[in-house]
Amino acid sequence: MNPRVTLAVTARVLRQLRRDHRTVAMLLVVPCLLMTLLWWMFDDLPGQTFDRLGPALLALFPFIIMFLVTSVTTLRERSSGTLERLLAMPLGRVDFLLGYALAFGLLAAVQSALAVGLCVGLLDLQVAGSVWLLAVVAVADAVLGSALGLFVSAFARTEFQAVQFMPALVLPQILLCGLFVPREALPDVLRVVSDVLPLSYAVDAMQTLTRSAASGGVWADLSVVAGFALAALGLGAATLRRRTA
Repeated sequence: MNPRVTLAVTARVLRQLRRDHRTVAMLLVVPCLLMTLLWWMFDDLPGQTFDRLGPALLALFPFIIMFLVTSVTTLRERSSGTLERLLAMPLGRVDFLLGYALAFGLLAAVQSALAVGLCVGLLDLQVAGSVWLLAVVAVADAVLGSALGLFVSAFARTEFQAVQFMPALVLPQILLCGLFVPREALPDVLRVVSDVLPLSYAVDAMQTLTRSAASGGVWADLSVVAGFALAALGLGAATLRRRTA
């Protein structure tokens, strides 16, 4: 690993994204629009529905969007031959993946700051814990989506196939993360499966912050999410191919 090379890859990705206005809009604007739409839907319902569902959705949207954008972007690099040309230079797989992870991590930080600021400042999402820690969890969740996107891009041959990984890797996590049914109320087998899915811990951390000022459990959940993200990056580096067969 060469930090100078990694940062050069990060700068290259950011320059590319700056010219791709639609992708930037999807990354930064869409989560805010979705949260606003949900607030509007739940505004007149009793029982503080938005306060109950908002934290979980604040974890879901960055995760999903970063997974899609990262997997498709990385696959495009390989299918166009750009990755093969890059790896012919003094550039290792770890440098490539870390460069992408840093670039999308920076975007995830901006994305999460905008979404959390909107929800807490304008949509009046009630947060008992630290708002900045809520933003940190949102960033970690978005980075997890990017890391999984980098990992699955190694197994897809087309952009359509990259999107097809979403039902296999993302939807089960959405169903079992506690959004629809509390995790403790799940059948035993599904609860065990939920315990090994990283999105469950991101949602747990978000819900803890909105209900309690204590942050000990949040840091434990955050460490699990970060561990899964690092593991996905490691597997991505091990399985990354120069080009699509």
